[in-house]
Amino acid sequence: MAVCLRLLRVVAAVTVLALLLPPPAAGQGRTPWGDPDLQGVWANDVVTPLERPSELGERLELTDEELAEAAAANERRRLDDGGPRPGDPILLQGYNQFWMPARDVSRQTSLVVDPPDGRVPLLTAAGVQREALALESSQGVPAKVAELRRHNDGPEGRSLWERCLTRGVPRMPDFYNNGTLVLQTPDHVVIHMEMIHETRVIPLDRRPHIGAGIRQWHGDPRGRWEGETLVVETTNFSTKTNFKGSQDGLHLVERFSRADGDTLLYEVTVTDPDTWTRPWTVRFPIRKSDGPLFEYACHEGNYAMFNTLAGARAAEEAKGDR
Repeated sequence: MAVCLRLLRVVAAVTVLALLLPPPAAGQGRTPWGDPDLQGVWANDVVTPLERPSELGERLELTDEELAEAAAANERRRLDDGGPRPGDPILLQGYNQFWMPARDVSRQTSLVVDPPDGRVPLLTAAGVQREALALESSQGVPAKVAELRRHNDGPEGRSLWERCLTRGVPRMPDFYNNGTLVLQTPDHVVIHMEMIHETRVIPLDRRPHIGAGIRQWHGDPRGRWEGETLVVETTNFSTKTNFKGSQDGLHLVERFSRADGDTLLYEVTVTDPDTWTRPWTVRFPIRKSDGPLFEYACHEGNYAMFNTLAGARAAEEAKGDR
């Protein structure tokens, strides 16, 4: 509780300071204390696939024709209400297009830019084993709770996202809630994410990382400026978190820079020798957003969790399992 209160005080103080500070002059692109100005509300709404289709080889960009086709497909998805059609299978949950923002189409053939083939590297033997154990999970449940999830025996078997605890980092483009608020002070950068309203408070004073025995949902970030680029290195992830199979061995190096007045360029290099055979890098643009960040009405104890578990018990009773 004390940690939460301190975090709230830091976020409140940064918010007040951001409101009081005069905005930089047009074209200045710097804070009053001289750092590159990355502040604002941004949205990573690109529809580029994480991995490049194998038939494109090492081609980095779509042709004009492919770009037009991707834009047309994106528009068709936007106009489709997402509702069920006659003959569709029964789904237990889903979202219609009301929830989905307009998406950005880019020339990038994949979010992965390294390795050159645009594909996530092969898993190590340990990574393959974890993936097999968690095969039934569609939302990144750690392997050690995959068995719990198979039977819906308790909330611990559901994903952290489903339990409204954390979406985790790095934050890849998703179907909705892609907004991000960036605030700066001379010694901190605050990244507040619309999804689950999670806040990362990143110190810039080059303090050492916390002890290896301390593990956190979002790891332990440390930031520094390299020219015009904010570099954030994050370690100390919890064993309860999961990013594509990686847990406490996850190591991130993120880079934030201005591409132009309305665009941030985001890059993250992902390393975990216990999960992948080599590091890999993702890069994509984040556009300035005119809209505010809306409330994310998700909380631990949400009635949907009760209904999920109650439904599992009812199904077991109907089959005579209990």
